[in-house]
Amino acid sequence: MTDLVRVSLGTAGVLRLADVRMDAVPTTAYLMVGERCAMRCAFCTQARDSQAPTQALSRITWPPFAREQVVWTLAEAFSRGRIRRGCLQVTVSEGSFPQTLALLQEIKRVCQVPMDASFLPQDMGQFGALFDAGLDHLGFGIDAASERVFRQVKGGSWRRVWELMEATACRFPGQVAAHLIVGLGESEREMLQTLQVLHDLGLVVGLFAFTPVQGTFLADRLPPELDAYRRIQAARWLMVHDLARTTDFTFTPDGQLECLGRPDWWELLASGEAFRTSGCPDCNRPFYNERPGGVMYNYPRPLTSEEAAVALGQCKFRED
Repeated sequence: MTDLVRVSLGTAGVLRLADVRMDAVPTTAYLMVGERCAMRCAFCTQARDSQAPTQALSRITWPPFAREQVVWTLAEAFSRGRIRRGCLQVTVSEGSFPQTLALLQEIKRVCQVPMDASFLPQDMGQFGALFDAGLDHLGFGIDAASERVFRQVKGGSWRRVWELMEATACRFPGQVAAHLIVGLGESEREMLQTLQVLHDLGLVVGLFAFTPVQGTFLADRLPPELDAYRRIQAARWLMVHDLARTTDFTFTPDGQLECLGRPDWWELLASGEAFRTSGCPDCNRPFYNERPGGVMYNYPRPLTSEEAAVALGQCKFRED
């Protein structure tokens, strides 16, 4: 097991491993395990063909620190309430599974912070070992909302990933998550149909906005239009709270979400909760998709009433 663990810069600030000025503080500690990834995801800085620095993931820098120091500062931050959860971001690389399992076990020996992992295990035995070691949620980075987009930006087997997700959700109900990225070339209809299937399987579904990063294959692609992302956020919130299904929604011929199909949607969404970071509990990922002072795709905190009203207006739904 390596003696170093890469830590997101915001997490390093919360753990007091580095002096970091933050406009929003992460409530989950994000740690990276593994070397440069063997996969070729066109949007990812850790992909094997990426020219981005090895310390980058999305637009965040992940400096390395001594493993023992990271474990004990994480335990101290959890005991004082500065961190509510930990999450291991695991690359597909040689030795990443035993490293992940060992780090999880080491953390659990010193504190009981809930731990998640974004990881693609090879078989159900690896799933079981992680959950036996105390893993709270296992996240699948499916990312693409359709097989067509999956083949374009990720490669590999769409069918295999879905079979693994379904089998894991059946064996470990309530403990499996999936991540979807808006803006990879899917229609809004495709995104919401896939989200509905994942929710029906019992998975926690987190939304990301595609973020172009220098050194990746998709560095020149634009991020999603804000109105499209807001519509997906609003519909997702209604769906995961079992207040609506995709069959309730109206779409344009090209797949844009046009109407939610509920006369009370404005009241249901008025709090702004739909526009906060989504995914596992206590995961707020501040500025993972954003730059301070720029467009806020995922708010890492509760919205003010003014912000919530603006976000609702940005959806540009047709009013029936």
